[in-house]
Amino acid sequence: MTVERRVLLAMCGLITINQLGFGSVIPVLPLYAQSFGVPASAIGMAVAIYGLARFFVAMPSGHLSDRLGRRPTLAIGGVISAAGSFWCAAATGYPEFIVARFISGAGAGIILTTGQVVLADISTPERRGRIISIYQGCFLFAVGIGPLPGGLLATHFGLATPFQAYGTASLLAALVAWSMVKETKDLGLSSSGHGGGQAFSYMRQVRLLMGQVGFVLVSIVSLTNAITRTGGLFTIIPVFVSMRLGLSVAEIGFGMALGTVAGVFAAYPAGVLVDRFGRKSVIVPATLITGASMLLFMVAPDFLWFVISCTIWGISASVGGSAPAAYAADSAPPGMNAAAMSTFRMVGDLGYVIGPIALGLVVDLRGPQDALLLTAAISVVIGFLFLKYAPETHRGGK
Repeated sequence: MTVERRVLLAMCGLITINQLGFGSVIPVLPLYAQSFGVPASAIGMAVAIYGLARFFVAMPSGHLSDRLGRRPTLAIGGVISAAGSFWCAAATGYPEFIVARFISGAGAGIILTTGQVVLADISTPERRGRIISIYQGCFLFAVGIGPLPGGLLATHFGLATPFQAYGTASLLAALVAWSMVKETKDLGLSSSGHGGGQAFSYMRQVRLLMGQVGFVLVSIVSLTNAITRTGGLFTIIPVFVSMRLGLSVAEIGFGMALGTVAGVFAAYPAGVLVDRFGRKSVIVPATLITGASMLLFMVAPDFLWFVISCTIWGISASVGGSAPAAYAADSAPPGMNAAAMSTFRMVGDLGYVIGPIALGLVVDLRGPQDALLLTAAISVVIGFLFLKYAPETHRGGK
């Protein structure tokens, strides 16, 4: 087995274990936060603080992976995530719980950012889309199935138990990182024969990357996708379809789960298309379809059309996760994988913070329909800007 395949297999195992733990807390997070006797707005903070932590650690994670190496950075992320999750389970008050959530999010951010750096290290432009899509498929599968064991654990053993499960999963992920993930820091340099970006300071690498129009635009695509996911799908749509269509929580959950499953099945074919036809030929349609799916949610007349909307969104979101990451990795000069992927990740994670807050304000001021229209418009505008101004980084055809 080649080094590329061994590392990819280990990374898929690591991310599956870690995200199973993450998914297990999804169904109980609002109820657990509510158990501290706080209002609904404070419950939202328990979600936003996790994304804020990921945003803050993205670039330091890239720097750390250059200084210490990818393998120890992944292991450190797992240990920090475990500490935060176990603390969440043991918290005795809401402020303590929020601090623990921030720590858990910081550890998760280190794992997610460094994981993308590793994928950039082991992949070549000709196979990058497929490699990232396999990893993305494992990620989506784990997050999608995680709520099932999480809900069962909470039902039989209490609301704190899924957080303990997440902590255990994070420790297992740290063990996999330390014992099974080969160090890949130098693999990204082997084809060039020199250190390239390693001669520059980390911040200078970031400035060089931000001078590339394509890299800036693909980072904004990632930001837009995160806003659509957390602000549109997670924040607005459940309440909107519940009021407009009278759907139950179970029906909403079924539709979203089906969308995730569709995304899992679409992940690898999307990677093949990215490698065969180029990055833009996939990124642009996926971004436009993501925007269109928000409009479809808005006009869906019944449960069947809600499920169709979820399926379309799930496929476009899956494609929108792997193709932009491949483009960002293509944009990194030799030696700048860590700087490129951590900056790309940081911009995307910003969407997890501002999406629910900004679109929530629009709902309060203008209503949910205007919020969904705005979400769709942002995706369409960014899609066309990327089409017009972003250069193709890999022509495909091989």
